[in-house]
Amino acid sequence: MLPTELLMFRVNAGLVQPRRVKATPGNLALVAALTEVFESNLGNKRFQLEDDLKALEVGRSDYRMVRGLAHLLANDCAEFGTGGLLEPAVVRAKVFGLAQAHPPSRSRRQAILEQAARELSGDVPLSGEQALELLYADLPGEQTLSSFAPPDPAGLLQRFELAQAQGMLYRAYNLVITAHRNDPARYKQLLKYTKLFGLMLTVEGDAETGFTLTMDGPTSLFGGTTRYGLALAKFLPALLHVTKWDLSAALKPRRDLPWVDSQDEEWSFQLSSDDGYVSHYAAPKEHDSALESGFAERFEKLHSPWTLEREVDLVPVPGGVIIPDFRLVDQGGRSVLLEIVGYWRPEYLKKKFELLRKSGRSDVIVAVSERLNLEKAGVKTADFGERVMFFKGVLNPKKVLELAEGLARAS
Repeated sequence: MLPTELLMFRVNAGLVQPRRVKATPGNLALVAALTEVFESNLGNKRFQLEDDLKALEVGRSDYRMVRGLAHLLANDCAEFGTGGLLEPAVVRAKVFGLAQAHPPSRSRRQAILEQAARELSGDVPLSGEQALELLYADLPGEQTLSSFAPPDPAGLLQRFELAQAQGMLYRAYNLVITAHRNDPARYKQLLKYTKLFGLMLTVEGDAETGFTLTMDGPTSLFGGTTRYGLALAKFLPALLHVTKWDLSAALKPRRDLPWVDSQDEEWSFQLSSDDGYVSHYAAPKEHDSALESGFAERFEKLHSPWTLEREVDLVPVPGGVIIPDFRLVDQGGRSVLLEIVGYWRPEYLKKKFELLRKSGRSDVIVAVSERLNLEKAGVKTADFGERVMFFKGVLNPKKVLELAEGLARAS
């Protein structure tokens, strides 16, 4: 992501619009020039790289774009290190320890460095000059550019404009996402990232009106800290993998940025799946496990009048949300949801069945592996009646269809 001072946006009647960039010849030429600067500084100190980057800004009005792209290159494509045989902290401890044994003296400086080098030398001899170079080699400006992987120019520009959109969420205090029907793998990745970044979320709605995911932001919860806003920003690339969604965020205005001239009491940031942003997070797999993919393959070979769908709705429940693995739909439009429970920890099993119980749904088949010790997990299946089916090894689609027929007739 980008630091606040490198964000580029405008505010029109309270609506924040981040900078969009295209792969124009000029922008591609800028990426090429920046890439050349990094490549020419391989093996050099970071301060030398930064001097060359500053020289590239001279005479350009888009200096924030230059700095923003350079920031992404340094963080995503480059590696910096001390480039020495020893950790600088170890060298400092030895040199300072020797120096304390003698009164301060410029004339003893070289002698102390050479003594430290002798005492620190291992299989490879260390000179006094090398000890001096290592003394502060871990300071940012003294680090060495050790490797650089040139990016795809168009991909870097996409990453830059996404970073601009992410930056809009640093000061968000309320964020609402409307997500429409999607492949469950997309929903699952979305919810995985909400947990990973510690986001608090409530889910409401249904397939017809859309599912509303509401997240409280940093200002409302923590008095203005941006830590939660950074989490929301990191979450945004995961949202891009959901195929149909809208996002609305309420932002605290930025009064501290010199280029911002807005007296609005609140800013709004609007985003949707139609805006064309590209995620750099890996796309989720179609199936979460070999168990699910194997079941889907065996089901397809049956040539059943029932259709197996992966596009499943969220099922909001108090205290959480359920995303069934499959939906079975017959030719008459009747449908049954299927949740496959494979090998999981006792805590997960207990929470899974508690959410299923709270949902009150009678159209969910719960297929449970016989390898699971539900009793040890404190799970009681009596509340689910015949909707729970156990399987050994692989899940038999014929048995699932028999149970689906029974549930569909009873509904």
